[in-house]
Amino acid sequence: MDPFERLKDASKWMWSLGDYRDVARYLQPHAEALAVAADIRPGMDVLDVAAGNGNFAIAAAQRGAHVIATDLTPKMIELGRARTAAEGFDIDWQEADAEQLPFPDDFYDVVASVFGAMFAPRPERVAAELFRVIKPSGIVAMANYSHAGFLGSFTDLLLKYSLAPPGGAQLPSPFEWGDPAEVRRRFAGRASSLRLETRTVRFAFPSVDVGFAFWERTNPPLMALKTMLPPERYEELRAEGASLMRSMNVATDGRLVLDSEYLSVIALKTRR
Repeated sequence: MDPFERLKDASKWMWSLGDYRDVARYLQPHAEALAVAADIRPGMDVLDVAAGNGNFAIAAAQRGAHVIATDLTPKMIELGRARTAAEGFDIDWQEADAEQLPFPDDFYDVVASVFGAMFAPRPERVAAELFRVIKPSGIVAMANYSHAGFLGSFTDLLLKYSLAPPGGAQLPSPFEWGDPAEVRRRFAGRASSLRLETRTVRFAFPSVDVGFAFWERTNPPLMALKTMLPPERYEELRAEGASLMRSMNVATDGRLVLDSEYLSVIALKTRR
């Protein structure tokens, strides 16, 4: 099997772990902010790529758009379909790969991804696909984690304890999508204009213990490592993780408050 296909199969398994809904609650305001920045209006055709459980899809539907939401992971499709149906939104959910979207050229007014497509292993393919499916003068909108802040540092810690990716593939860091210079490079020749803004996601908990328990319950890479590492090795990771959280805590009142930077991207597709 192709190493990238093996990697995607492993990703489907990993991202099926944990309860993404708890994480999505922290991210929802940022999906809503991106929908405002993309100026989504009634009647627009909108595609949400790597949609998770539907934060951006719902924000677009609330603004009157016709929305298709996609994700690589069947578990996310299940969560998203159940959520949007329960909340009364008519959103079409489809399983799809951000590197090979099953949609026609030049169709959508807005194509967006909120902390999702950045995790696909081949960013050049992602960039090409996002621009392929939007109309000339349409908008690609993304929210991408940057390395600065808690999530970048926590990911570095998890990588320290991780195995090599399937097939030994050498992959770019997903956090490169949060680097303005890298986004400009990937979108060169595709975007006629770019609006880039650094913003912050904040995760707040009553204590370090509660915070670490949250990530143990919701963070798929951490949950995968817990199943794969010997118990004593996992305890080392756990101790380092708690120490990292304490060192990055911006609260001074006994709570745990962790900030992570992200890049808001609004790109206008070049007219032919």
